[in-house]
Amino acid sequence: MPQGENPAQPAAERMSRVDTAWLRMDNDVNLMMIVGVWLLTPAITLQALKDRIESKLLQYDRFRQKAVADAMGANWVHDDDFQIDRHVLAESLVPGRGETERHALQRLCGELATRPLDPQRPLWQFHFIEHYEGGSALVARVHHCIGDGIALISVMLSITDGGSDPPKRRRRSRPEADATGDDRTNEGDWLADAVLKPLTDIAVKAVAMYGGGVAKSLEMLAHPQQNLLGSVDMARSGVQVLADVGALALMADDSPTLLKGRPSGRKVVAWSEPLPLDEVKAIGRGLGCSVNDVLLSCAAGAFGEYLRGRGQDPRAKEIRAMVPVNLRPLDQAWKLGNRFGLAPLVLPIGVDNPVERVYAVHRRMDELKGSYQPLLAFAVLAMSGLFIKPVQDMVLGMFAKKATAVMTNVPGPAQHLKFCGATLRQTMFWVPASGDIGVGVSILSYGGGVQFGLITDEALCPEPQEVIDRFEPEFDKLLLLTLMLPWGREAAV
Repeated sequence: MPQGENPAQPAAERMSRVDTAWLRMDNDVNLMMIVGVWLLTPAITLQALKDRIESKLLQYDRFRQKAVADAMGANWVHDDDFQIDRHVLAESLVPGRGETERHALQRLCGELATRPLDPQRPLWQFHFIEHYEGGSALVARVHHCIGDGIALISVMLSITDGGSDPPKRRRRSRPEADATGDDRTNEGDWLADAVLKPLTDIAVKAVAMYGGGVAKSLEMLAHPQQNLLGSVDMARSGVQVLADVGALALMADDSPTLLKGRPSGRKVVAWSEPLPLDEVKAIGRGLGCSVNDVLLSCAAGAFGEYLRGRGQDPRAKEIRAMVPVNLRPLDQAWKLGNRFGLAPLVLPIGVDNPVERVYAVHRRMDELKGSYQPLLAFAVLAMSGLFIKPVQDMVLGMFAKKATAVMTNVPGPAQHLKFCGATLRQTMFWVPASGDIGVGVSILSYGGGVQFGLITDEALCPEPQEVIDRFEPEFDKLLLLTLMLPWGREAAV
């Protein structure tokens, strides 16, 4: 069989509206690629990597398909000329004068984050460095239209040693389309429709369930025959939706700081060494807050200290980060696509006291838990997928003006994984930013540790390592203060 040939080629598949929006979101300063790095010990070979990609990753149809745009959106179409050598590439890592291997790898990741993927081919590539710190390094680039962070974590887990193959989709002889040619079986769009029709019964049903959590909302949307109209909860939800629509529409532009401005398009990345996850959890238990509250608070403190070190007083300043909120059951992550909303979280960078800062983050996260803003943001993304690109850019530009950063926290496996016989000792990824946003913050737990990663635009934050280096000291201060708080009988006095 010729290389890359798939005997059971799927028919062209209509791209969901949300994924179409991500496909068209690339601009001259921000490409919509998720970039990730794996550090492996001992070294593996390029051929072993290619064999694993062919045997595991290519079982997902999406990684053999290219995105073909048309007047109404785009289709996923099988690449008849697929060749593995176009997607798995050997890279040479040559440290410059005074550079360590880590610095050279960070520089390469920044360069790759600005290198467009070939639109005539499936939108992903793996870049392999055979010799790195006594092992190997692997940099993955995947366009966001293929999937969100939760989906891609599921895919990456499946290609490790012992990873499970994706469940087999039921093949259709032809797409089930409506009069507009839109594939109504595409799961990304039934949710979009439910949210995009705010004055219809189905939209009322959709928002009514949100009070019980996003998962319940999706479950009820999947069974619209259930009669929920007329309930008291639904009436309350309707009021909340109106309030959240107003909050999104009237949200002020973000505070002016050195991190906000016109990006250059040149990217720089950095990442921290892992912090013990048990210590993060202990702080959370001690303060009655979540792990997420603790980590986001440390990130806010690191940004505040960075700005202070650059001569900008962060007191009385706050920056807004758009935080992704998962909108899919985790057992369906293998289906790929984008199923997340965005919640605007205000980070208290001007609060010096680490404990006070944690509680400020905790309060703001609690306020978002009862909000419909993630679903409404999903609706905006879905709706923008219907527009021509200039209109889409204008709509999404309004989000960019109201935020300084995109910030995501993804849970990974608690144990170290194996890949082609080597140990995956460390991993990190960086989220893309839309519009003119120039800061992307990634928090990833893996192997008993938690890491902080940062991708910035060189014009706005030329040395992201200076922010990264302030993360652990902020955590240490918070840990020390937490240990000094009264415990047990002392707390009851």
